[in-house]
Amino acid sequence: MSHDDTYIIKGGIAGRDRLRVLGRALQATTTAFLQRAGVTTGGTCLDVGCGGGDVALLLAESVGPSGRVVGLDLDAEKLELAAAEANAAQINQIEYRVGMVQELDDQGTYDVVYSRFLLTHLPEPVEALKTMAGAARPGGVVAIEDIDFGGSFCYPENAAYARYCELYTQAALARGVDPYIGRRLPALLAEAGLTNIVLNVEAPATFNADVKAVSPLTLENIADSTITAGLATREEMDQLIAEIWAFADEPLSILSLPRIVQVYGTVAS
Repeated sequence: MSHDDTYIIKGGIAGRDRLRVLGRALQATTTAFLQRAGVTTGGTCLDVGCGGGDVALLLAESVGPSGRVVGLDLDAEKLELAAAEANAAQINQIEYRVGMVQELDDQGTYDVVYSRFLLTHLPEPVEALKTMAGAARPGGVVAIEDIDFGGSFCYPENAAYARYCELYTQAALARGVDPYIGRRLPALLAEAGLTNIVLNVEAPATFNADVKAVSPLTLENIADSTITAGLATREEMDQLIAEIWAFADEPLSILSLPRIVQVYGTVAS
């Protein structure tokens, strides 16, 4: 089963728009994580499953013009958009490549190898981590952010939000991937041979419009795969999407993102 077969969220331009909102919602927590993981001026970084390049831009800002960032993703359409954004901002230290983590053949190259929300879509995450560790230099760092959908919540209680969480997890499990992978990350990094593992957990839940928009946008983007899996009808999905947008628009409603687990570990020197 390829990554394409297990990825439940829509790609292309529709997917890019969702990732842009998600990128804004997570910019502060991801930037702090990258600093803790050792991204510094002049460094070399690989962003695996970089999507539309939101984190690649943060990495480029951290390493500066003397550093180098490579973004790898399966979605050529998203990478074209990412490259255009980097060019428009006159950021020249990013190179985007089309490809899958399973095809990564860089060896001992990068100071930091990073990935956000990729392993949750892979049926064999440890193999991916081993490949990523191989791409890092001895003493380098592999830094991962991923979701634990068991940490999602809303307030006040909302049946449409609860159904969204249920459908997301069912759609992922139906494709043989793990929507709760965040809680397993330290163990997975250890299994992949990384040491000095550092763990942090974020639970983004604010009244910020970008944070609250992620839930209905994600539901829109998983609608096709959910319907294909026979988990819901088009009519139900349309109704749920409308109800969650309305819930998100309430000024004091809370729609959390999934719990986000941040873990980094060191490659043996």
